[in-house]
Amino acid sequence: MHYTPAADRYESMIYNRCGRSGIQLPAVSLGLWHNFGSIDNFENGRSIIRQAFDKGITHFDLANNYGPLPGSAEENFGRILKKDFTGHLRDELIVSTKAGYLMWPGPYGDKGSRKYLISSLDQSLRRMQLDYVDIFYSHRPDPETPLEETMGALHSIVQQGKALYVGLSNYSAEQTQQAVSILQSLGTPCLIHQPKYSMFERWVENGLLDVLEANGVGCIPFSPLAQGLLTDRYLHGIPAGSRASKPTGFLQEKEVSAERIEQVKKLNDIAQQRGQSLAQMALAWILKDRRITTVLIGASSAAQLDNNLACLKNTAFDKEELERIEKILSI
Repeated sequence: MHYTPAADRYESMIYNRCGRSGIQLPAVSLGLWHNFGSIDNFENGRSIIRQAFDKGITHFDLANNYGPLPGSAEENFGRILKKDFTGHLRDELIVSTKAGYLMWPGPYGDKGSRKYLISSLDQSLRRMQLDYVDIFYSHRPDPETPLEETMGALHSIVQQGKALYVGLSNYSAEQTQQAVSILQSLGTPCLIHQPKYSMFERWVENGLLDVLEANGVGCIPFSPLAQGLLTDRYLHGIPAGSRASKPTGFLQEKEVSAERIEQVKKLNDIAQQRGQSLAQMALAWILKDRRITTVLIGASSAAQLDNNLACLKNTAFDKEELERIEKILSI
């Protein structure tokens, strides 16, 4: 069935300037880390992406290893682009991908070498059937490769027209400052940084956000809901079929402690008083900081996507609410 995007798709979304660049990103972006791989239902993923665009989400975030199987999220996204986003619609999208984690066997399929980053992006472009991506990230720092080599590869990728902008992910504040300085000296400024950040994981507040602000770099936190902990799913313990119930999942059972569940319940009380779900409040809490450009969410259904997007109806917190939240988080 032919897809025609909603005519009012840009009317309800908030767009924020990304650092000191010319790019504006939607306040909520869609990540394809989970639910878009070869083991997932293709038409469900397609419906989520269509719904996201209809709601003004223009930014879709991938990486070479997203799946499972690794690479399959990019392949499926490429199929969806070809089916639904042909012609001028590509120019309305910001597509990002990354390289930095293990992707293929041998010494050239991992980390931060020039060989790996450029080869990986070439593979990603083939999988997505694209001529270029809008943002290409170094997915993690590589202590065994000189930072000048990794940043030089990002610069070359932009010079070659394979990416319009570059970013960093999982770099510490000190590593970020060094990387940003190298990129600036090469003439390819760092557009954006993608760190892990949520109410339960706040390392970015100890210097990274200051570095980004000082250098005019945007910020797009991932895992803002702490792999589902900051939703109503764990209010009564670990439900069957949840991420924490699976031994190989990114959320381990030990992380869902009695103390953590008690925190979640108290945070949920505040969310309800604000007229929000816990997930909506957790997203709004991140977006309250003007240094945050956009928050990266996942979705397993179009309905879940809509629920999370409702966070934009109320991103303001009064002093009392913030104090109550801090008290809960400090327990």
